[in-house]
Amino acid sequence: LDCSGFMAEMFTRQPQAVGGASLPFTLHVIARAQMPVYLKTIYWDAQSQIEPLTKQINMNINVDTLVTIENPVSISSAAPLTQPYWLSKPHREGLFTIPNQNQVGWPETQNELNTELVLNIGGQDFKVDVPLSYKRLDPVKGDIVEQLRIVPGATLAFNTNLLVTRPDGSVQADVRIHTYKDIRNGVLVISGGRSPITSIKGLNIDSGTDTLLTINIPAPQVKALGIADFDLSAELTVDGQAYNLSQHLIQYNHIPTLQYFTAPTAKVLHPEWKCTAKRIGYIEGAGDLVPNFLRQAGLQVDILKESDLSSADKLKKYDAIITGIRAVNVEKKMAYWLPVLFKYAENGGTLIMQYNTLQDLSTTKIGPYPFTLTSDRVTEEDAKITFVDPAARLLNYPNKITDNDFKGWVQERGLYFTSKWDDKYKPLFQMNDAGEQPLSGSTLYAKVGRGNYIYTALSFSRQLPAGNTGAIRLMMNMLSVGK
Repeated sequence: LDCSGFMAEMFTRQPQAVGGASLPFTLHVIARAQMPVYLKTIYWDAQSQIEPLTKQINMNINVDTLVTIENPVSISSAAPLTQPYWLSKPHREGLFTIPNQNQVGWPETQNELNTELVLNIGGQDFKVDVPLSYKRLDPVKGDIVEQLRIVPGATLAFNTNLLVTRPDGSVQADVRIHTYKDIRNGVLVISGGRSPITSIKGLNIDSGTDTLLTINIPAPQVKALGIADFDLSAELTVDGQAYNLSQHLIQYNHIPTLQYFTAPTAKVLHPEWKCTAKRIGYIEGAGDLVPNFLRQAGLQVDILKESDLSSADKLKKYDAIITGIRAVNVEKKMAYWLPVLFKYAENGGTLIMQYNTLQDLSTTKIGPYPFTLTSDRVTEEDAKITFVDPAARLLNYPNKITDNDFKGWVQERGLYFTSKWDDKYKPLFQMNDAGEQPLSGSTLYAKVGRGNYIYTALSFSRQLPAGNTGAIRLMMNMLSVGK
C-alpha cells in the first residue's frame, strides 16, 4: 500500500458537528506509482450502527491523477464527544480517571470517525480508514487539517466560575448558552448544591447562536439552601435530552485544536471578610485573574496604563496598588514605573507586589529597600505555617488571620521566595516542604515614608480565583493596611 504512493483525505468545511447530523464531505484520492490501484468500494459511514452507507465505485485511479468525490456523510447519533480520554471524566486529586483501561498509554483518543475504502492492488484487497476531517485554507499557513470535533447540541457556561453574594445576600449570575442545533421549548434549570433554585422555560434558540441569560437569585432562596459557600450548576433540557457540559478549547499554533468538557458550575462565596480599602490600582502581569476576583468582591479596580504611572500624584486616589504576577518580568517599563510607585508609597499609599521570577527582570530594584529573589518555594499546599509575629497588623486588621485561613489552599503555598533582605523588612510567615529547611521569605512588609510596601510570593493568583476564603481574608488585610 505504501509503495503504491496511495494517499486519501476526507474533509468538510465545518470544524464540528453534532451526533446525528449530515455534513457535505469531499474525498480526495491519489496514487503516484505505476502499479495500478483499483478503488472498489466506499463505506461512507463506517461507524454506523446500521448497515453502513456504501457506494460501489469500481474505478481505476490513474497515475498521479487526483480523484475527487463529493458526498454527504451522516454522523452516528451515538458518536462520542471528541475529547482526550483522560479528561472525559472528572479527575481525582493527582489522578486522571480513565474510563477504559485499554486506553492507558494512548497519546490521544483514537478517532472512530472514518470512511472506509476498499482498494485492490496487484490482486490483493486493502481496507483503508480515512478519518473525517475539518479543512480550511489559511492565507499564511496554507491548508489546516484537523480532526472533525463532535460536540453536544448545546453547551453552557457561567460567565465567571466564582461569584460573591451581593450586600443584600442575593446572587446574580450570567449563563451563556451556545447552540450547535436548533433548540425549541428548552428549559434551563439552575441548581444550588443539589437543589433546583430557579428555571427559565420556553427557550427557543437557533443553531450557532450565543445567548446570555442573567439569573437573579433572591436572598431568601440563597438562605434557604442552608449552606455557606455552595456551587451553582446549570442544565438545559430539550425534548427529554439534557445538556450539562461546558466546552473548553485549547488552541495554539503548534498543535491541533483540542477540546474537552466539564460541568458548568460557579462557586458562590459569602463575604466572610472585611476590607477598608475601596479603590485599587492594578498593574497587569502574566495571566493573572486577581483583578476579576477583586471586582467580584465589590472593590473598584482600575487597570493602570503608562499614562497613569507618569507621577505619584496621579496615583494618590488609590487606597492600594497591586502588581500582577511576574509584572517585572513581562513589562519592561516597570524599571521606570517602580520609582513612581515607591514615591506613591512614601506619600501614604500601599504597594503590594506579587511574585516575580529570576529570569528577564526589567530591573533588580523591585523594592524600596534591598532584598534578593530566589527560586525557593513551598509546593505542599498544606505545609504548616508559622506566624513570625502574630501581633503584626497584617495578621489582625481588619480580619484576624489564624491557622484556619491556610486550610484548603490549592497547588502550592508560594514560589520565588526572597532572601537576604534589609532589616527594614519584617517577614510574616515561616514554612517549608517536608524534609526541607524552614523558609521565611514568602512575605515581607516594610513601612515606606507614610505608606506601606509588601512583597508576597504566596500564590494569591491561584487561591483567589479558586475562592479560598483564607487567602482572600489575608489579601484584604494587605489592601487595608494603610486605611
